[in-house]
Amino acid sequence: MAEECLICGAPLVYLGKDELMECAICHKQELSKTRCSKGHYVCGECHMKGVDVIIGLCLHESSKNPIEIIRKMMAEPFCHMHGPEHHIMVGAALLTAYRNAGGKTDLGADLLEMQNRGGQVPGGVCGFWGACGAGISAGIFISIISKSTPLTVESWGVSNLMTSKALAEIGKVGGPRCCKRDSYLAILAAVDFVKEHFGIEMERNEVTCVHSVQNNQCIGKRCPFKPQS
Repeated sequence: MAEECLICGAPLVYLGKDELMECAICHKQELSKTRCSKGHYVCGECHMKGVDVIIGLCLHESSKNPIEIIRKMMAEPFCHMHGPEHHIMVGAALLTAYRNAGGKTDLGADLLEMQNRGGQVPGGVCGFWGACGAGISAGIFISIISKSTPLTVESWGVSNLMTSKALAEIGKVGGPRCCKRDSYLAILAAVDFVKEHFGIEMERNEVTCVHSVQNNQCIGKRCPFKPQS
């Protein structure tokens, strides 16, 4: 088995309705639809333990390529094959590359805001809400750089448009979810979107998957990032 339950490695089970779960790490009790087949549950906060290193990594990063940046995050111990940490990582990588490409941003403050907003997007929303957290993260990125609020006009529109573009690319591929694949799709959509709407050209490159052996639900040849044979 590749990575599944963080406690025992057993496959994850997605339930039809919320049940009261106790985190196997911190023992906090909360409602969730997700546990492993042996009954273990890990809350989002424990799942993302260590995610704070993102800010230091990004502040010292000079790359204009958000794929390169997020791959450095993916190599860190806090990052698992799947999980809500990606809901922060996508936007953080985009903020960093955007700044390095000449975009105007107070990177330290904006990364903190990205961590706060992205950290509120639960795991599993791709299936339960119909809106992948990686795509939402790209929208959060745009909402931060455009200073969108619920009462703004253009920035409100452009933020939602970004999310829709990212989700469209993710949805075209189909499921099941892969947090790595969906992160790459959201980032590549955002690179094109920012060039068109903000005039800032981040760098991009061809992406080849290096994570498939960790993913029990890998879609193989359907993945746009599958290794070349």
